[in-house]
Amino acid sequence: MSVLVSGGAGYIGSHTVLKLIESGRDVVIADNFSNSSETVIPRLERLAGRKILCVKTDLCDSAAVNRLFESFDFDAVVHFAGFKAVAESVAEPVKYFNNNLTSSLNLLTAMLENDVRKFVFSSSATVYGVPESVPISEDHPLSAINPYGRTKLMIEDMLRDLDTADKGLGIAILRYFNVIGAHESGEIGEVPVGIPNNLMPYIALVAAGRQKELPLYGDDYPTRDGTCIRDYIHVQDLADGHIAALDKLDTGKGLLTYNLGTGSGYTVLEVIAAYEKACGRRVPYKIMPRRPGDSAESYADVSLALSELRFRAKLSLEDMCRDSWNWQKNSPSGCE
Repeated sequence: MSVLVSGGAGYIGSHTVLKLIESGRDVVIADNFSNSSETVIPRLERLAGRKILCVKTDLCDSAAVNRLFESFDFDAVVHFAGFKAVAESVAEPVKYFNNNLTSSLNLLTAMLENDVRKFVFSSSATVYGVPESVPISEDHPLSAINPYGRTKLMIEDMLRDLDTADKGLGIAILRYFNVIGAHESGEIGEVPVGIPNNLMPYIALVAAGRQKELPLYGDDYPTRDGTCIRDYIHVQDLADGHIAALDKLDTGKGLLTYNLGTGSGYTVLEVIAAYEKACGRRVPYKIMPRRPGDSAESYADVSLALSELRFRAKLSLEDMCRDSWNWQKNSPSGCE
């Protein structure tokens, strides 16, 4: 099987590329490197022990996407490419709508024109908005509360309409919860642009002395220690979930939707404590007011992925923190 991986040089994409190669699939990466570095490719090649095809492509350019499909014979598309910073999406919504929606439409159009019948979409738990209850199952009401989340929900709607129109397609929508960790080699990991919005990369910068302290938004939630509870999944486990989804699509057609998480949650203070243990350093933090829209708890019901994909996350919070710190100390400037 030959798989096109859009955004394959990015954080989740790069880890999934390695898993795809390990599973015996051929991979072509399409990336414009707006949120990643070209230097990740030789790192991937060292880890894979082989050359990896990478085409620098702007997926918002329909002609470039058509040339890509004319040059290679793909069996499936795994679509990661897209802008993903929530705060930036609030400040620049048009940028997010243009990039995330246009790139997806171009990929889907080229896919259909070239009779590529399998599509795996990188979605997000942000499509659930502020959860009404936990754990969150796939049939939970959908209500994104920021432009980034709305682009994910709009693309999901496109895919649901496409499935209605063409029952010969195999489509998997994968809703990620909080992805952290790095490859155990320390060769690849998350490279946030600017000051991170997410907890783990911010903790890593504080542990490395590159930020003074971690802002902790709210310590008065109705949880076991007053801080928010979130479902954190190791990026390596998440990559395995994509392999499981592709394997499932190999056995049949239709639209499949799965949560990818661990099914349990950790508080912010528990994550800080685990990271301090992993790095052997104190991670100072400062209590800040709650952020609007933050819920006390958010974690996945993962029973559907377990029963249909036979997928279960294996790595612990300790593994996530250990691998994150290994990446941070080995590559303090990312992949440059």
